[in-house]
This record gives sequence, C-alpha cells and structure tokens, in this order.
Amino acid sequence: MAKYFDVHPDNPQRRSIDQVVGIVREGGLIAYPTDSCFALGCQLGNKDGLDRIRSIRHLDERHHFTLVCRDFAQLGQFVVINNAVFRAIKAATPGSYTFILPATREVPRRLLNPKKKTVGVRIPDHVVVQALLDALGEPLVSSTLLLPDHEEPLTQGWMIKDELDHVLDAVIDSGECGTEPTTVIDFSDTEPEIVRYGAGDPSRFE
Repeated sequence: MAKYFDVHPDNPQRRSIDQVVGIVREGGLIAYPTDSCFALGCQLGNKDGLDRIRSIRHLDERHHFTLVCRDFAQLGQFVVINNAVFRAIKAATPGSYTFILPATREVPRRLLNPKKKTVGVRIPDHVVVQALLDALGEPLVSSTLLLPDHEEPLTQGWMIKDELDHVLDAVIDSGECGTEPTTVIDFSDTEPEIVRYGAGDPSRFE
C-alpha cells in the first residue's frame, strides 16, 4: 500500500519530503508531480524499481529512462555536453524538456540506450521536485506516469493512489498536474532532433 503525502505546492513540508526521500533510499518507487505531468521515480541503481516501472507502463528494454536532476552541476556528472549544446540547454532550463545526450560512466548500463549509449536528462521547474532532489542529493530515475490503457497521464494524486496503490510505495500530491509530457530533444548527433513534442516550447530547437 502506497503512503500518501499531501505536500504544499509552494512551501513543501520538510518532514514529508524527508519521509519520501527515506522511502526512495530504501528501494521504494514513488509517483510525484513535475512541471509537465506526474512521473514515476526511483533511486539511481535501483534495478527492481526500473523493473517495476517497466511492468506498470508495459515498457520494453529500449525505453529511455530520464535522470531528473536538481541543477546543471548534477546533470553534468551524467552526460557529455559540448559548449554549443550547453548554451542551448542552459537557455531552456529549468523547464519542461528532456534532453537525450551521450552518457558518462556514472550512468548504470541498464539505463543506457543499448545502441547509442545515451540517456535522457532534465531539470524540472517545480518547487516540490526541487525540494525532493535537494534532500535526496542525487537524480531520480524517472518515467512519465502514462498507463498503457490510458490516452493521457493521470492528473490527480488521489487518483494515482487509488489506481496504483498496490504497486507504489508513495504518492506525492501537491495539486493538479498537467497532462502533457516533456518535449524531448535528442542531442546525441550533430544537430538537435525533436523526438517528442510536449509541454516545452519546441521552437527554440527547430
């Protein structure tokens, strides 16, 4: 049964955030709101957590997981970024974008795209997520909470608790969330490629 945390959207209660971080560090799988839509998240290196996300979403081994990072200092530990790409990403973050980039050796192999050795990264513009990442001190391995039999992600924490109570360890609710996933930009080749149009304005990368 998932623990339910009703968290203030502008002033997240430290006690609740610390409890969620404890669950993540103990190998738990959480649902949490972002600046695009709800996501599923677990600790880096949590193989069981990844398997549970794949099971919930009916994903195959080719799915790109995302490292949700607190800031650029953290993001830079896990991906290789040249100066031009750095400037382009810096101008768009924090925000509703996911960037696919070559991974460093800090990224577990099971998170990499098997052919391109890339990983998705993002820095969300969301007070609750930032508080969570700050307390955790490392990225959350995440995937959009889009269920296989749904056309859009769930928007309410209580709905997620009701539907996924038996497969999650915690749900953070800080009010209604959006239904549009991030815009995904692939920077693994010379020119950026928009892989998915979503919540972030794609025009700057077209």
